[in-house]
Amino acid sequence: MRKFINVIIAVAMIGFGLSFSSSAYAQTAPKAKNLDELLEMVRQGAYKESQENKRREREFIQQKSKQQSLLAGARNDQKREERRSDRLEAEFKANEDKITKLEEELSHELGALKELFGVLQQVSGDAKAVFRDSIISAQFPGREVYLDELIAKASSSELPTIEEIGRLWYEVQREMTESGKIVKFVGDVQFPNGEIVNKELVRVGTFNLVSDGKYLEWRSKYQNVSELPRQPQSRFLETAQGLQNAETGIAPFALDVSRGAILSLLIQDPSIKERIDQGGIIGYIIIYGLGPLSLLLIIVSGLKLVVTRGKVKAQIRSDEPNDNNPLGRVLGVYDPAKSVDVETLELKLDEAILKEIPALERFLTMIKVIAAISPLMGLLGTVTGMINTFQSMTLFGTGDPKLMAGGISQALVTTVLGIVVALPTLFLHSIVAGWSKDIVHTLEEQSAGIIAVHAEQSQKGT
Repeated sequence: MRKFINVIIAVAMIGFGLSFSSSAYAQTAPKAKNLDELLEMVRQGAYKESQENKRREREFIQQKSKQQSLLAGARNDQKREERRSDRLEAEFKANEDKITKLEEELSHELGALKELFGVLQQVSGDAKAVFRDSIISAQFPGREVYLDELIAKASSSELPTIEEIGRLWYEVQREMTESGKIVKFVGDVQFPNGEIVNKELVRVGTFNLVSDGKYLEWRSKYQNVSELPRQPQSRFLETAQGLQNAETGIAPFALDVSRGAILSLLIQDPSIKERIDQGGIIGYIIIYGLGPLSLLLIIVSGLKLVVTRGKVKAQIRSDEPNDNNPLGRVLGVYDPAKSVDVETLELKLDEAILKEIPALERFLTMIKVIAAISPLMGLLGTVTGMINTFQSMTLFGTGDPKLMAGGISQALVTTVLGIVVALPTLFLHSIVAGWSKDIVHTLEEQSAGIIAVHAEQSQKGT
């Protein structure tokens, strides 16, 4: 009996689990008070479950029939679309044949015009490249826009008009005509600081642009005019200013026939100040130290000797000795020594001349020393510069000739500076030394004359 009750409970639990999906029934189902009621509830639950399953089977059968109907409709749609695809494919092939036939007819109708439009496209492309790089575009901007449109037409099926072809000929002819003119016009100029100013420009053919006495460049990449950040030497700038100021006639002008290549090389040439800067400390010592010092000494010695020469010449014309010049002081030695013999007088005069020589030759030795050590210091700078160049070659190799050439050039600058200081110093030293020797020679000549007169008088007295 207990086993039978357990079986009933198990069946009831299974039935309860199967009907758990129906939440409303599970929540409203009454609770069994005894085993009989539980058995009745199990029977009723099994009956309801059977009814639910039958309902579901009927719905499934109905849905299955609908699915078959839908499948049949889909198959009919597929066949209909396949027939449509075949029809469109046939139409596409027919259209391709028609297009091919029409293209052949168009090519036949064009005839020589097709070749003409090909040449037109090529000429337009070449003209666009020329116009883009030409400085004439600074005066007539926007010419390449029209050429872009013409090239697009020539490369497509659209035919250019007679007016458009005529304009191409006009633009090419205008480029040729303007290349032989020197004209003034107003345009925007961009300065190195980025400022853009509207100024008067002078265009020399297709070669150069100048404004305010300075050279300009046409930057084809940006289609604008800019002032060169570094200008060539002043002698070239003077011709640019003269050309801009000229109204008629012929004016000299430094023309760059290479359209900027030669000008770019000229502006890379370092100035004298930059050359001196390349010499470094030794170069500064030579050009700013030894050079001014030697010049100062030469000026002081030269002025002193010029004044002294004038006083000596005045003393020669005078009968009375004057102490303001070397000859006067030498002649002043003779009056107290008239009674002495010739040998003693000669010694006294020689002593007086020797006293005057140091003052006459003051600074000459220093000037000569500067002339001698200036090339030596330049050679020292060259040696140190070459050492630095070889160190750079050790670090970076010899693959870049510009690096080697630049280092050697900087090394040789000091030698140039030393020679530049030494040559004029030697030349001026020789001039000043000649003035000094001339004065000493005058003293010796006058001294010899005094001795000769004294010896003659002594012989007559005996």
